[in-house]
Amino acid sequence: MLKPGLKPAVVPGKRVPKGPRTKQPSRANQPPLNEDKDMMQCIAFATADQYHLPTLCHDLISHGFHEIDLPRDASNALVISTDMAAKPDDDAVMFFFREGSVVFWNVEEKTVKRVLRILEHHEIQPYEVALVHWENEEINYTVGEGNTKLERGNFILSVNMEQHEAVLEKFAFSNALCLSVKLAIWEVSLDNFVESIQSIPETLKSGKRVKLSSAEVMKKIGELFTLRHCINLRSDLLLTPDFYWDRENLEKLYDKTCQFLSINRRVNVVNEKLEHCTQLTDLMRSHLSEKHSFRLEWMIVILITIEVRRSVRPGTD
Repeated sequence: MLKPGLKPAVVPGKRVPKGPRTKQPSRANQPPLNEDKDMMQCIAFATADQYHLPTLCHDLISHGFHEIDLPRDASNALVISTDMAAKPDDDAVMFFFREGSVVFWNVEEKTVKRVLRILEHHEIQPYEVALVHWENEEINYTVGEGNTKLERGNFILSVNMEQHEAVLEKFAFSNALCLSVKLAIWEVSLDNFVESIQSIPETLKSGKRVKLSSAEVMKKIGELFTLRHCINLRSDLLLTPDFYWDRENLEKLYDKTCQFLSINRRVNVVNEKLEHCTQLTDLMRSHLSEKHSFRLEWMIVILITIEVRRSVRPGTD
């Protein structure tokens, strides 16, 4: 029997991942700033396959939060403000992306937990809670002079920006962070899939019979193609979103953050693993096909043998 494959969950008794695929190694080689204790926090979570943004917006507003308008071509996101800031140096803002990720900027921990509870009612195919918190992305930020930038692993926001422009810059950073945490969830799913089929090559190598049913093999193929579709077709992992085409400054912030989070390198690694898994599932399907053909051949031989015996039996016409 094959193990379950693409469930992004932490199962009791199962081997715990070596480490998050987000903060590490992205921040591992970054020298800490002396003023880290005075900086604010930006934290991203991927909590579900998708969010239903219209009902989420209505629910948050009914709980006393406030919506911030975005340009029309940013319809895949919802921006919400709150008075519950962790530090007084900047506004507390939350970005919700339809693809199932949320980013909190300078939001106090109590409010973060409260919003995550509200969010549960608007999630489509939610992820396991322990995995959500394990694969988060945390980056410190501050407000200072000069242009907005990513420096030494921290966001430095320009103090001279108007509120609307500051929101758009946070949107660009948040967009990249959401890709990172979403990719991390898919990386875990792929690792679980690989673990569920890792015994197959050794079984074939030893010459032993692989006990597979056609239904199990087709389920594995379906899981693999679903994951491949999510990464390469349904997400923005391979191409820069259209939103940035006429916003060069925001595109630079988005690209710089994606580079810092090693998005392209991680996508390449995932696709290499997917290609190997595809070859293995093709082998499994071919193995099943050969077994089926072998059985059909023996059935034909047996039927012919029965027919021949009937025809040569004494007294038969």
